[in-house]
Amino acid sequence: MTPTADDLFKEGYEQYQAGASPETLIPIFKEVCDRDPKNGFAFASLAWLYLLEDKPKLAFKAAQKSVKIEPRAPQSRINLVLAMIETQTKGVREHIEYVQHLIGQEEELRSDIIENIEDGLARKPDWKGLQRVKAWLIE
Repeated sequence: MTPTADDLFKEGYEQYQAGASPETLIPIFKEVCDRDPKNGFAFASLAWLYLLEDKPKLAFKAAQKSVKIEPRAPQSRINLVLAMIETQTKGVREHIEYVQHLIGQEEELRSDIIENIEDGLARKPDWKGLQRVKAWLIE
């Protein structure tokens, strides 16, 4: 039996949590996005993996799709901001202000964002763009 897009997403997420490299996970999340092109969270995950692999142009495209599908998802916008910083694209402030507004209203979202930022910095400690985003959103 062929696994569903949801099954692949869960498998990829579990592998990520277990420490699998972004390089090995990118094909899984690309497959999820191909099978379920309206899954904004899959595109957000793919963008994050591309960012971890220093592929900002690919991350930018995936993050744009993610924001288009899930405009209220703060992680989608953070990924877009990170890709924008790394590709030197203008328009970062609008997305940062939107995320600041969201996490100011919902403590659970704020906790999730802090956790994601810390995870990113643990996996890529010298990530200057993420350090800037952390300063804008948390500090």
